[in-house]
Parts: sequence; structure tokens; C-alpha cells
Amino acid sequence: MIYKSPFAHLALALGLIAVPGLPMLAFQQPMQKSAQAPIKTPAWSPAPGTLTLPLWPGSVPDGRTTPDKPRNPATGPEVNKTTAKDQLIAGKPLIRLGNVSNPTLTLYAAKTNNTGAAMLVFPGGGYQILAIDLEGTEVCSWLNSIGVNCILVKYRVPDSGPYPESLAALQDAQRAMGLVREHAAEWKIDSRRIGVLGFSAGGHLAAAISTHYSRREYQPIDAADQLSCRPSFAVILYPGYLALASSDFAFNPSLPVSSRTPPTYLLQTEDDRVAHVESSIDYFMALKAADVPAEMHIYSEGVHGYGLRRTNLPVTNWPASVERWLHTIGMLPAKP
Repeated sequence: MIYKSPFAHLALALGLIAVPGLPMLAFQQPMQKSAQAPIKTPAWSPAPGTLTLPLWPGSVPDGRTTPDKPRNPATGPEVNKTTAKDQLIAGKPLIRLGNVSNPTLTLYAAKTNNTGAAMLVFPGGGYQILAIDLEGTEVCSWLNSIGVNCILVKYRVPDSGPYPESLAALQDAQRAMGLVREHAAEWKIDSRRIGVLGFSAGGHLAAAISTHYSRREYQPIDAADQLSCRPSFAVILYPGYLALASSDFAFNPSLPVSSRTPPTYLLQTEDDRVAHVESSIDYFMALKAADVPAEMHIYSEGVHGYGLRRTNLPVTNWPASVERWLHTIGMLPAKP
């Protein structure tokens, strides 16, 4: 399963606030000071100046595919599930966000040199947690630097995928794409150039929405659900679940690649023992058989879960090759 390896974490901070007693009247006995319940610091909050929208106007849809599965396995508030014992990534910790039951999207707009292109970003985490900074906010900073608007999707976890074991994450992804297209003009986004980018389980989610866009996996709610949820392109980084380890790494038949599957960039390392390189290779071969434009980069070393954090390994230079590919397929304007 994706993201079984431990990662570095930040401890959840707690604050305790005492509330003074009310003013005393003459001849009254002094009142005891009453204390409020501790106020917990949010496990993660979007950056200041960003716009965050709930994905669902009311209750979230039921993501179960069988009645015996829990509808919402998240218990309690969102929490950072890292511990001090987890290893660092490129010398830095990361946030592993768990218990997400109220999914959102956050717009990180390209404030300078906005090209009109946009990407929905799906952090990884084995459909159990979200690596919300390593594979989320840090990606948005890079995308903004190349003139691409970033929409960070905080989808439901845990046990929200992979499709078809659960519909929840795919429901959130489809809904997010419809909302972005609905707000495209307002957000200065070209609705014809909205792609998806995902890591690990998020890479599988990017492939799932790339192959399941003809109908919503939930009852449509409003105008956003009448708009296409097909991505214009996909960037899939060290994905899992695209090849089935239980079937000698055969291609996952729940991803029906066709000629309408969007152009795709794939990246993985041969020594990835969490997601396995066969996931990228099998998906690439399915794209090739369907005559879908695709580009694949396989490196010998890098293992899994490095995000954009630079190390001395060549695989961590992948953002430069993705940028070149976006120019090649016309999603970014040609360089002079």
C-alpha cells in the first residue's frame, strides 16, 4: 500500500486558555475562575491570501461501494499524524494530514505571469492521509513560479480509494474539476487548459479522473456538475495501484484508457518498492495502445515520496522536465 513507509512529522500543538471570572458584586463570595476547553491548533491551514471553498454545499456523498463499509471512516477532527520518530525528506519534516471528512479546494493563483493554465493537485498518502505540504503546498509554490494556477484538493481520507474500492476520492476530484471550470473566468483560468497532478495515491487519483469523466460518481447537485470533469492533461508522479501486485503487476482494468484519455506525463524510479515502477510502465503502454500522447521518465534511484524536494539524485529535477513537456503539448505558451 502507498505511503506505508514512515515520514517525518510535526507534533500537534495544543493551547490552553483560562477565562477570568466575572466581576463580583458587593458582599458576594469571590467567584471561581472558569476554564474553557483546550483550543487545538489546526493540523493544517491554507496560506494567507488564498481562497478556499468547500467541495460540497451540504453533506458529502456516500462513497461506499458495498453497504458494509463505513460511510465516513474519519474519526474526530483533522490531525497531523506525524511523529518525532519519522524520517525527514530532504532534511525537512512534513505534515501527514488525517481524518479529512470535509473536503475543500484552495486556489493558489499565479499572481505574476499568469498563463491561464491551471492544475488540480492531489497529494499522496495511500488514501489514508494527505502529504499536504510535501505534495501539496510546495507544488503550488512551484506551479505559481511558472505561471500556472494551482488548485490544491484536500480530498477525503482515510479509506477513500483506490477506485472502485471506494468512490469518495474520485467523487471529490470530479466535483473539484467542475467547480474550477465553473469559476474559470472569475479566476482568470482558461477552461481548456486545466490539468491534474498527483503523487502516489494522488497519482492513481489523477489516472482515475483521466479515465472516469463521462459521468459523475454521485448525483449531480448544481451547474458545476454539468461541466466536463475531464482533465486537459495529467502529470502522474510515482503512482500506485495502476499495476496489480496481486496479479503479477498486470494493468489495473478499472482504468479504461481510451483515445479520449488526456495527454499524460509519468515519472517513477526503478527502486520504488512502495508503488512499484510497473504502475507507470503499464499505464504508459495502455496510453500508447490508445494513441494518447504520453511521456515517461524512469530513473534508477529515488525510492518513493520525495515530492519536489531537491537531493543529489537526478529524479528530483523532474519539475524542469514537466515544465518543458507543458510547453511541448501547448498547455504553456511557446518560449520565444
